[in-house]
Amino acid sequence: MNAASPSTNPDRADRFDVAIVGAGPAGAAAAITLARGGRSVVVLDKATFPRDKCCGDGLTTLALRELEGLGFDPSGVADWQEVDAAWLRSPSGRDVRVPLPDTGLYAAVCPRWSFDAALVDLARDAGATLREGTAVTDVTELDDHVRLTVDGRPRVEARYVVAADGMWSPVRKALGLSTPGYRGEWHAFRQYARDVTGPAAERLIVWFEPDLLPGYAWSFPLPGNRVNIGFGVLRSEGRKVQEMADLWRDLLQRPHVVEALGSGFELEGRHTAWPIPARIDQMPLVSERTLFVGDAAAATDVMTGEGIGQALATGRLAAEAIERGGALQPAFVRDEYSALVRDELFADHRMAVRLGRVLAHRRGADGALRVVEHSGTWGRRNFARWMFEDEPRAIAVTPRRWHRDLFDRAGAWA
Repeated sequence: MNAASPSTNPDRADRFDVAIVGAGPAGAAAAITLARGGRSVVVLDKATFPRDKCCGDGLTTLALRELEGLGFDPSGVADWQEVDAAWLRSPSGRDVRVPLPDTGLYAAVCPRWSFDAALVDLARDAGATLREGTAVTDVTELDDHVRLTVDGRPRVEARYVVAADGMWSPVRKALGLSTPGYRGEWHAFRQYARDVTGPAAERLIVWFEPDLLPGYAWSFPLPGNRVNIGFGVLRSEGRKVQEMADLWRDLLQRPHVVEALGSGFELEGRHTAWPIPARIDQMPLVSERTLFVGDAAAATDVMTGEGIGQALATGRLAAEAIERGGALQPAFVRDEYSALVRDELFADHRMAVRLGRVLAHRRGADGALRVVEHSGTWGRRNFARWMFEDEPRAIAVTPRRWHRDLFDRAGAWA
């Protein structure tokens, strides 16, 4: 591919091998992988970092293993909190602790303010060019490259575009590939709280509230007696935003939630809400020379609403497809990326859809947690590993992915 060629003429274009739109986890993973592989990469984002991002801030084993592969070092990241177990409350009020193995790291929490900025720094250190505060206003695919019109700068031309620009992807819209009226599968509320003196200061807690099923509420611990607390519900349940705001206020007054946080907790700032896309098997993943990743590919886990691991994975897979195909084989790159995503994510997505139907009913959620509670230490530990995506959701029905360490693989940074 061609080397980067920044232009000094405003009427001409800056040229790169790959232009990545969006510097969140998916875009950063693609940028790091491509830049280390010797490609010239520019990352364009309308925000400047650090910036906040509405999110539960939880990192699963899938996300942590992807981060380890990128050479990410959590030791220098502010507010990084490691987690060694999850506390689950059933709809009937039964509390179950599911421990994670102690060989490596299987779960963590980190605010996106710190986390995304650290990934951006890693991409920059890898050799990617970062252009923050730069909005992409138009995209045109040509035979041998893609032309991007950007706000206030010379246009950018690249052999490929990786669209990591979120659920309402401007790149997807510019290419005429948007789904009219699409608003995501999940809707979530989140707020931070300080002065947490109850067990939530140290515990990762998931509440399967009867009126949220198949969704749930959470409290994720952060350093300094702070937590990320929120809830997520399926949009298909027909709840309106105002109804969810009322539900949020009610949730924070429920005795078991107050007991977990401690009566003196204080909310920080305002609550934020965001939609979550989770239909990766229905979204167009590619255009002529464009690959969609992360939320732009609707890659979120449909059962939990977690998407950082899937974002990192799809960003990496897009980079690998481009590396294998090179500048002159866009058809190969499209097919390769589509096949990689299909092989790694489609079966797990469909399994999660089926399991979500079980958790949609109080009897199903209560029964599932009762089985976990009585499964012994080995069973609870492996349920926790499955819950945090240590292995793919559909691993039991996809023998091609079985491996020798299926039941005792170490976590990240072991």
